[in-house]
Amino acid sequence: MARHLITSALPYINGIKHLGNMVGSMLPADVYARYLRQRGHEVLYICATDEHGTPAELAAKEQGVPVGEFCASAHDAQKAVYDGFALAFDYFGRSSSPQNTEITQHFARRLNENGFIEERAIRQVYSPADGRFLPDRYVEGTCPHCGYDKARGDQCENCTRVLDPTDLIEPRSAISGSTDLEVRETKHLFLLQSKLQHEVEEWVARHEEEWPQLAASIARKWLNEGLHDRAITRDLDWGVPVPADTWPDLAAEGKVFYVWFDAPIEYIGATKEWADQDPENRDWKSWWYDADDTVRYTEFMAKDNVPFHTVMFPATELGVREPWKKVDYVKAFNWLTYYGGKFSTSQKRGVFTDQALDILPADYWRYFLIANAPESDDSSFTWEHFTATVNKDLADTLGNFVNRVLSFSKKRFGEAVPAGGEPGEAETRLGTEIATLLAEYEAQMEALQFRKAAAALRALWSAGNSYLEEKAPWLEIKTDKDGAALTLRTAMNLIHLYAVVSEPFIPGTAAAMRQAFSLEEDTATWITPDEARALTTVAAGTPFTVPPVLFAKLTDDDLDAYKERFGGEPQPA
Repeated sequence: MARHLITSALPYINGIKHLGNMVGSMLPADVYARYLRQRGHEVLYICATDEHGTPAELAAKEQGVPVGEFCASAHDAQKAVYDGFALAFDYFGRSSSPQNTEITQHFARRLNENGFIEERAIRQVYSPADGRFLPDRYVEGTCPHCGYDKARGDQCENCTRVLDPTDLIEPRSAISGSTDLEVRETKHLFLLQSKLQHEVEEWVARHEEEWPQLAASIARKWLNEGLHDRAITRDLDWGVPVPADTWPDLAAEGKVFYVWFDAPIEYIGATKEWADQDPENRDWKSWWYDADDTVRYTEFMAKDNVPFHTVMFPATELGVREPWKKVDYVKAFNWLTYYGGKFSTSQKRGVFTDQALDILPADYWRYFLIANAPESDDSSFTWEHFTATVNKDLADTLGNFVNRVLSFSKKRFGEAVPAGGEPGEAETRLGTEIATLLAEYEAQMEALQFRKAAAALRALWSAGNSYLEEKAPWLEIKTDKDGAALTLRTAMNLIHLYAVVSEPFIPGTAAAMRQAFSLEEDTATWITPDEARALTTVAAGTPFTVPPVLFAKLTDDDLDAYKERFGGEPQPA
């Protein structure tokens, strides 16, 4: 069995994330990690909150609390939502950890020793009223392109144009509101990515044929445009400090590393956080250092994060000149839109993950999001589509099958799996179909094709309904009691199979289905296609219970209430 390292894009600390963030990184990573664990692989799924940078400072200032206190509280709030979604991280860390500081400073020293960091003087906005230089997001003003009066110094959220602070009309400090701004000279560290261009190109060339087209094309576009030297420090109070032993003057000025530099390193830092909790039994370096032949590293992210992880962070790792593990496979996603418009954290447009859990249990959302994951193109969330999917796939195809099989068997045969009857042609055909569909499901999961895997899972559920309709035990029992017992026993074995193979998608429901049967070993151990073909795991005489309704159907009143609360079309920017 292989060792699999899995990471997903680090959720930024300022605010609860929306459904698009969930399906674009963390949820598919969790589905894949769960599947691999069931197949017997050693899996380490690492994630963390991304806590440095200007937005964290500004959000803390808005709340009137120290930024460290703000980040600690926001981390706990986000983690509670991810627990609610049943994301089975092995560790969910924080980029503000001492471990990340240690490793980020180590990377910077090594890059400097190897000639890939340079100190340069640049011109930057300074606010006399605040007594400090203002990084890009600390400058607000009017966008010169669209006239939006709350544009930031890095980008206008209204028209999405990339900006510099000096582009803004009537710029002002986001801290004090002062318009008395100057442009002064200051010094920063630059990572000389241009010197690493050729090495990054060679590294990407060795991987891009395996990567999905979306990830490969974005990486190639950035390389074709050429890698530019980029500042890796900022004038902020919150961040990984520039080490004084290497850059004493900059450290004295309070410079910290830019968030884009330290955030990817946090994957390593979070793994060390995990290992430091149990150092006798956990070895973080075996996952990250000199691990190319022993670990397969898969990373999940939306397309806007792809350049950082296919080009910029690999450049950093290459420049360190140490054998740090680099990503093997980048699973990139397009956008999930809300009625064709953008979800927006800052403008509260669309459904946010905490709101989703207030409305319905996690499995409703997990299944819908993965079954409609924006893999080949953007996909749109609508309440009509969500309601139809829940009712058809979850309530009717799966939930109703489980309920009517177990309820009918309890009523006619008691609270144990019925005995009687020998498998016939219908059961043989069903076994062959189930084995074929399960093999398809496995193949799509191995290929990280989540929509196709969901379609194969749905087909498995549908096969049980077709079998039940063909055998009609409610009629069969009138003339052939043993035949009806066989039909129900076979259907109960399907329920147990569904419980096992559905676990990556709907873990809470899968557990409820497994627990319906009093098996000696109630585990989620994978069932192979050949094992599934026999449909005999749950033997006659096994006690069972009828679980509560697995999925409630959503009504027209529910649909109307959702649309009234969240809107049935995107709000204007």
